[in-house]
Amino acid sequence: MQLAYRIVNVFTHNRGRLTGNPLCVFEDGAALDAATMQALARQINLSETTFILPTTGATARVRVFTPDFELPFAGHPTLGTAHVCRALGLGGDSQLLEMLAGRIAVTADGDCWRLRAAPASHREVEISFAELASLLGLGEADIDQRPLWVKIGKEQLVVPLTSERAVRSVKPSPQLLQRLVSEDGQGMVYVFAEIGPGKVLARFFFPSGESVIEDPATGSATANLGGWMLAMAKPVPQKLEISQGEYVARPSTLSLEIDADRQIFVAGDVVELAVGRLEI
Repeated sequence: MQLAYRIVNVFTHNRGRLTGNPLCVFEDGAALDAATMQALARQINLSETTFILPTTGATARVRVFTPDFELPFAGHPTLGTAHVCRALGLGGDSQLLEMLAGRIAVTADGDCWRLRAAPASHREVEISFAELASLLGLGEADIDQRPLWVKIGKEQLVVPLTSERAVRSVKPSPQLLQRLVSEDGQGMVYVFAEIGPGKVLARFFFPSGESVIEDPATGSATANLGGWMLAMAKPVPQKLEISQGEYVARPSTLSLEIDADRQIFVAGDVVELAVGRLEI
């Protein structure tokens, strides 16, 4: 069986072709079962791989896999898959993608894609600031305001830090993601700090086997940052430019917008890098 796929980079920085977060999109996953999709994602070994499937009432159904497990929702796979759907003629600049977490509305202005996030929920963190700081390789004074578990499709720990220096200094302990696990048992942590008016520096860490991996650009966590801002009663509307990926040599730029109706939007540029076929 031959499978067509495309490689795209999402949330590119200044539309650089080798920036942003890479994604593999299989154009037609209708004949594949979940075990084969998972094996293909492990073979490709990018942070996420998606599979386009037929559906009714939406542009396409999309399944998202890391090398280790399936995700109900992820930001850069949503935008990157929408870009491929348009290239395949499955949808235009306005699409509705069916994910495990629900249907996600996506729109495009050229190659800049924007998703409208689902409503957010949140809960408190179970450990003290001092313990959390230690697990991040920081001092207690580096933790700012109120860390929260936030969920828009995928629950993640959102940790505000006091400074750019603190964000750059984070070195998460492997025990961090064992101690701090989300409702589905997968520990993921997003740290951020404001570095200027309307500008944020962020980093995101997730488990892969026994290791801790840093993600170059994380749309789901950017949406969860919007949920954190609403939970903290930050003024709206808001628009932020978020820089991520510096420490993995993949500079990335993400846009977060919260409108006056408290609706969260995440946007970024998508660049297609390669088209290929894989035989299984």
